Amino acid sequence: MSTLITNIAELMTQDAEHRVLRDAAVVIEGERISWLGPAAGAPAADEAVDAGGRALLPGWVDSHTHLIFAGDRTAEFEARMAGESYSAGGIAVTTGATRSTSDFELTRLAMGRIAEAVSQGTTYLETKTGYGLDVENEARSARIASTVADEVTYLGAHLVPDGMDAEDYTELVCGPMLAAVLPYVRWADVFCERGAFNEDQSRRVLQACKDAGLGLRVHGNQLGEGPGVRLAVEFGAASVDHVNYLSAADIDALAGSWSGWEDAGGGARGTVATCLPACDLSTRQPLAPGRELLDAGVQLALASNCNPGTSYTSSMAFCVTTAVLQMRLSVHEAVRAATYGGALALGRESGNDVDGERAVGSIAVGHRADLHLLNAPSATHLAYRPGIPLTRAVWRAGVRAR
Repeated sequence: MSTLITNIAELMTQDAEHRVLRDAAVVIEGERISWLGPAAGAPAADEAVDAGGRALLPGWVDSHTHLIFAGDRTAEFEARMAGESYSAGGIAVTTGATRSTSDFELTRLAMGRIAEAVSQGTTYLETKTGYGLDVENEARSARIASTVADEVTYLGAHLVPDGMDAEDYTELVCGPMLAAVLPYVRWADVFCERGAFNEDQSRRVLQACKDAGLGLRVHGNQLGEGPGVRLAVEFGAASVDHVNYLSAADIDALAGSWSGWEDAGGGARGTVATCLPACDLSTRQPLAPGRELLDAGVQLALASNCNPGTSYTSSMAFCVTTAVLQMRLSVHEAVRAATYGGALALGRESGNDVDGERAVGSIAVGHRADLHLLNAPSATHLAYRPGIPLTRAVWRAGVRAR
């Protein structure tokens, strides 16, 4: 079955050539993109969709979420808005609620959140464990996550549970807990921050997970300057996320990790800096220095950080709008960070018909047909009309999801 999407006013490919095509068309065959180019030269297909002079983007790639949870933290949010400062300790509230919720209900809640994200243009999504914080519940969270999300990250090192010694818990994270989640996850993460895990503990977690064959990510530099960025680069982590407080040395280290890399796939990849602007606004932290990172040559991603405490939104459009209006990114840069950048942070920026693992986050022949049609003639409207729901249609792996 093939589908022709034609009469596209603006096609923002986010491919290696950064192309923006006008009066364009795309053909989907199965789950892949089989053709794109000028609408006048489009081949025939089994069905046709008239885009009506609207803009077509890659689907959003949300590379940082925490969707396996139960409970409510409205009171914490209200207190923070009243002036209380954010600390990592609120995670314990969600842990208690999550542990007491059935598998069926946790799955239902996660599926609802993913459906909400897809309805707003998200077509590829990562989520983490981290609200179980014991062997049984972390393994359960990882298993549930593997049935609903595209990518799963082990975050046993989210917070030391109440009543446990930090050193003993770190050993648990690196040993029995890691073994229990391993069949369900591709990535591992650590919250390297004051109130969570210190540098030595974070290093041990990263080394154990690397030895187990997992890709690495780091929650780093959210509440102040610290070792998160340095550890992420040292261990070759795919991303370091939050990055609100960066020294000149941190920015240099991230930029240096991309030395010799080319957008077309040449050279060794570095560590993506993932900015989480919705979280920054909710916690009243300074926005991550996205402009400075891009100018330094760092590859940037935007993600929602959807979670119950500090960023209860899955709206990638909101993140893009904030990046343009307040972080000084151009519309093209912000859209790229929310599509191709997220794919890069998940190691899914490349892949084609030959290797069978199709790329996401960009529109090119052979890539997965993850497409987001806006109810607007250009992507500029995402920032020009902030807060307006602009998603007209969504295709996820070639299947129309909205």
